[in-house]
Amino acid sequence: MHAFWTNGYEATSTRDLCEAVGLDRSSVYNAFESKHELFKRALTRYIDTTTADQLEILEDRERSAVERIRALLRTIVDGEMENRRNGHPGCLTVNTTVELAGRDAEVAALLERDLVRRLDVIRTVIETGRRAGEITSTRDSGDLARFLNAVIAGIRVAAQGGADRLALEAIAATAVDALTP
Repeated sequence: MHAFWTNGYEATSTRDLCEAVGLDRSSVYNAFESKHELFKRALTRYIDTTTADQLEILEDRERSAVERIRALLRTIVDGEMENRRNGHPGCLTVNTTVELAGRDAEVAALLERDLVRRLDVIRTVIETGRRAGEITSTRDSGDLARFLNAVIAGIRVAAQGGADRLALEAIAATAVDALTP
């Protein structure tokens, strides 16, 4: 996973994969069938881990809906700062969306399933916030969920472009303000 995360799919060589998993070339292909199959497994693991962490925040009923969204955005900013410190080039799903989604149907399907899952939970949090009077935007809850997802991707891309913590936090705060005009 880290080899693909660091280099992207296309730039990750078989040699990189052999070194990453500690196997020779034939063993890698015997175990995983192909580079593409190994990549799908790595991407699935990344998605499952990352999305589970995000859903845990969004499903925390101890917090108000707006605080869950703030906490999610704070976690995204913190994660991007951590990625920068560890030499990871941003989010593997964002990077994969840009690199492969438009031309690889299997990878696009993995990304789409994850997106639908995350949007559903974000939409539910927004609807909860509306019922509690915290979220006052009159926009459709599905549209707001897609907006927040785009903000998250934007934070990730801005971080890759070198934006500092204050800039990323300002983006996150503006997103929350958009929910509560």
